[in-house]
Amino acid sequence: METTRILCLKNGPYEMTGDLSIVDANGKTVSSEGIRTYHLCRCGGSQKKPFCDGTHSRIHFQSE
Repeated sequence: METTRILCLKNGPYEMTGDLSIVDANGKTVSSEGIRTYHLCRCGGSQKKPFCDGTHSRIHFQSE
C-alpha cells in the first residue's frame, strides 16, 4: 500500500497524494477513481470547496 502524503504548500492549498478517498459531510465520495493527487482549499475562498480553485493567489493568502 502506498503512503498517503499531505503537504501544506506555502501560501497555497493542501496537496494530498496517494491512495485516498475524500468524503463530504453527507457521506458522498467526492474524489475520483484513478486520481492520486488533489489540492484542497486552505484559504477558505474557493468556489469549488473542498478543492482549490486558485483563489488563494487572488486574495493573497498568507500561510503561517
